[in-house]
Amino acid sequence: MAKNPKKIRMEMRKNRAKPPRQKAWGETGDGGDSHAKAAAEQARVRNRGEMSRKRTVVVDQAGSQSDLPAIDEKVCLPGRVLRVHGLWSVVEVSDGRLFRCTVRRLLKTLSSDERTPVVCGDHVWIRPEVTPSATESQLAREIKGPRPPSPGEANAEAVIERVEPRKGQLVRSSRNRIHALVANVDQVVFVVSLVEPELKPHLIDRYLASAIQGGLEPVICLNKADRVDPADFQHVIGLYSGLGVRILLTSAAKGTNIHLLRQLLQDRQTVFSGQSGVGKSSLLNAVQPGLGLRVREVSDVNSKGKHTTTTAELLKLVAGGWVVDTPGVRQFELTGVREEEVEGFFVEFHPFVPLCRFASCTHTHEVGCAVLQAVEDRMISTSRYHSYLGLLEGRDAEKVLEREKDNPRKTRR
Repeated sequence: MAKNPKKIRMEMRKNRAKPPRQKAWGETGDGGDSHAKAAAEQARVRNRGEMSRKRTVVVDQAGSQSDLPAIDEKVCLPGRVLRVHGLWSVVEVSDGRLFRCTVRRLLKTLSSDERTPVVCGDHVWIRPEVTPSATESQLAREIKGPRPPSPGEANAEAVIERVEPRKGQLVRSSRNRIHALVANVDQVVFVVSLVEPELKPHLIDRYLASAIQGGLEPVICLNKADRVDPADFQHVIGLYSGLGVRILLTSAAKGTNIHLLRQLLQDRQTVFSGQSGVGKSSLLNAVQPGLGLRVREVSDVNSKGKHTTTTAELLKLVAGGWVVDTPGVRQFELTGVREEEVEGFFVEFHPFVPLCRFASCTHTHEVGCAVLQAVEDRMISTSRYHSYLGLLEGRDAEKVLEREKDNPRKTRR
């Protein structure tokens, strides 16, 4: 057990179950039946979950955070989550052994704004149910799918007892909750296709904002360069290169600049993200032949990608480093962003913000706004400014642009 453990009260998730007794007291049974009377006396009027929202938890006082559940390091092993699929997670420990793990009930019931307590890339402590002695072939069979382990493979089971604090992570908003796609990475490669699906600059702006929010170094990968004339996209390349963002023109089919992408991934912790059908898995297969990631063609009906990758997976590169192949996303909403923080995601705003007349300027309508003047003088991209408005108002930037065309913003000077 960790040194100097202490007990604290921690908030639990709300119990959404209905009250156990729906009928009135007089409808519980026959008044002359002693068993019915006893049952009525023991029935709960209120849901027990509504009366008990907190729980006493033993935490590790010596840890970096006071809300980490205490563990016994004599029986627990440190590891990293390679993949999460439903109720099961695949964890690799320091000596290379693989375990199929469930999550401790305490971690699942703690009150949190996050969708899941464990995500791909998490550093965790696991408690093996049985001392692992399975062969490599048995462990390989064990991690192929989300099925429960059979009795003969029980030695690959473990329980995730604690999740360590995360460093760099890529998150988005999903149903008003935080959806972490991956944790403990330092670089994100946003894969965008130049055709099928078509390029969406406003989506790139949201990607870059999420990278800043998660403390990640962004790389923009413009894929399928073999199917277009790169000269038609020089304005996009120049825009983001001028912001200090690294950009690569690649083609998984022709192998264009794959060697440069491989160098960027070497000895780094990288996550690949982007829409379905942009070629994330195809690029990784080209970077390291033999990965065997599944790929599919873009739909002929709507020119959108088909969801082939269904779960994020941490993959080890032969040249060094790790990469995470994530499922495609069609919407990317930021989470937990306050209005005054949005301007920080647009680096080209920074030189002009101190020149605004008002310290609380929102850069939308104020008199003497230096950012608005810079947009008019074309020192700030109009496309980027509409992306700023979209993030500020919580809307899609394309809808903001349509509204601006119908009702031009009247700016007072």
